[in-house]
Amino acid sequence: MTDLEADPLVGLLAALDLTDTGARTSEDIFTGPSQWTPGGRVFGGQVLAQSLVAASRTVPADRPVHSMHGYFLRPGDAEHPITFSVDRIHDGRSFTTRRTQAYQEGKPILSMIASFQTEDGGLDHQVAMPAGLPDPESLPSTAEVLSGINHPVAQFWSTRRAFDIRHIESPIYFEVAGERVAHQAVWMRAVGALPDDPNLHRAALAYASDYSILESSLRAHGIAWGTPGLKVASLDHAMWWHRFGRADEWLLYVQESPNAVGGRGLSLGRMYTRDGILLASVAQEGTIRVAAHPVAATSMDDRLSGA
Repeated sequence: MTDLEADPLVGLLAALDLTDTGARTSEDIFTGPSQWTPGGRVFGGQVLAQSLVAASRTVPADRPVHSMHGYFLRPGDAEHPITFSVDRIHDGRSFTTRRTQAYQEGKPILSMIASFQTEDGGLDHQVAMPAGLPDPESLPSTAEVLSGINHPVAQFWSTRRAFDIRHIESPIYFEVAGERVAHQAVWMRAVGALPDDPNLHRAALAYASDYSILESSLRAHGIAWGTPGLKVASLDHAMWWHRFGRADEWLLYVQESPNAVGGRGLSLGRMYTRDGILLASVAQEGTIRVAAHPVAATSMDDRLSGA
C-alpha cells in the first residue's frame, strides 16, 4: 500500500494537486489521480473538489469562488486518473465564470460551472447556527463507532477518509435510531492540518460536503447505509461559499431534506464554524433506490456489504 493510499490526508492533498498539462488551445487541461474506494467508484466529493481546483487555477488569486453547480454524468472509475478541461467562459470587472468538464477515457463523468468574484462590500446577514448541540469532543468518531468490524467498507470509513465525521445524535451506518426525521447535523474537520492556501480549504469544503448530505433523506425513512439492496448515487451538487473558513477546524454541517419523490431525494446543508459563522450552503439531489424484497442480512458484515 502506498502512502497516498494509507494516509488519508496525504491522499487528499495528492488528489487536489493537479498537473497542468500545458495545453493552451481553446481550453486549459489538467490531470489528477483518483483515490481508492472499496467499491471502485470515484468519490463524488473528490471529483467536485478537483474540478474546482482546475477552474481556480485559471482565475486571478483575488477572485475566490462563490458558487458552483455540477452534474454527475457517469460513475468514475477509481482505477483511472481524471482529465479536467476548463473553458474560460467569462472574465468581467468583478466576476469570472469557468466551465470544467471531468473526463475518464474520453467520456465526461462530471460537468460543472463555477463563478468567482472579487471581494466586495454590501448587505450582510446569515441564518443563526442551531443552539444547544453537543460539542464534537463529546461524540464518538467514526473509527470508534465502527471499531472491531472486520469489513473493507467499515475499515475504509474508519481509517481511510480524510475527514473526522461525528454525527448528532447517532450515525445511520447500520440502523436509524430514534424518530424518523428529515434532518440531522454532523461535526467534521480534516484529520490533520492543511496548508494555508485559501483555495485549498474551499476545495476541501467541497470535498467534505458530499460525505453525508443525502443522509437526511435516508433518515426520514429509517433507511441505513447497510440496508440490503440500497442503491444511492449523486445526481447534481450545488455549493455557495459565503465566508472563508478552514477545513481543518471543527465545522457544524446542518442538513435537511425538504422532499423525496420519484426515486430521488433532495437535501440541503449549511456549514458553520464552531463559533457560529455561516461559511457555505449546499444542495444535492440523488437517486435513492431500495430493493422491493431485500434479502435479510445475517451479520453486520452482510449489512455493510449493501452500503
